[in-house]
Amino acid sequence: MHHSSRLYAAVGAVLLTASALPASAHPARALDTTHLPPPPVPGSGMPGPPATDGSPRLEGTVTAAALRAKAKDCSRVSKGLYRTDRGRPADVPVCGKEGAVFWKADLDVDCDGQVTARCNKKTDPWFHEDTAFRQSDGEPLNAEEVPYVVVPEPSRTWDHAASGIRGGGVAAVVHEDRVEYAVVGDTGPAELVGEASYAAALSLGIDPDPARGGVPSGVTYILFKDSEVTPIESRSSAVRLGSELARKFLQED
Repeated sequence: MHHSSRLYAAVGAVLLTASALPASAHPARALDTTHLPPPPVPGSGMPGPPATDGSPRLEGTVTAAALRAKAKDCSRVSKGLYRTDRGRPADVPVCGKEGAVFWKADLDVDCDGQVTARCNKKTDPWFHEDTAFRQSDGEPLNAEEVPYVVVPEPSRTWDHAASGIRGGGVAAVVHEDRVEYAVVGDTGPAELVGEASYAAALSLGIDPDPARGGVPSGVTYILFKDSEVTPIESRSSAVRLGSELARKFLQED
């Protein structure tokens, strides 16, 4: 993932060159990326944000508007606040209700995991060949195929496990009129939130390019407590369980 401290060693030479630049969770914005391939364009033979006919894209029966409305008010469960990117103000709380925790942030594209045609060291300068949580055969997740979200590493600010959030737990990710059910698939820096896999971004109509894609705001992440998708890589299981828990979430007081 491109703002994980694990990746500094892998791109040490590049970061030494960029050390005089302002700190950012998006070093690609500051680095010369002319060597990278252009972002995917629909119709070019490479997948890009899905075309839309103006109708909502739903995975299940719960609307994006209903989930956003339910997550409008915040009862904070984190002891402190998170940044969306390095150098940004810490202004994002983790909020909670009976069956879920949630936050509102940006979406940085995580391509970590298995090496694929669109997730590798050539397409992603911060690529890491592993994920914190692995699929049923022991291999890292495939960011190009599995919609997953990233949670901050446990800290004094918040420990996801203490809130009933575990690897393989199901999440509803909401952007504009779209809902994507994903799994908790990776961990990131302890001070940052707002990251999801290539597959999650693509399904939400967000540019999935790991170097230039994502969106700066407007994404709601709802993680359901004590849930687990089995196997973690099953998209159909994530949709089935996510839809059920999203309906229960809407019924909570």
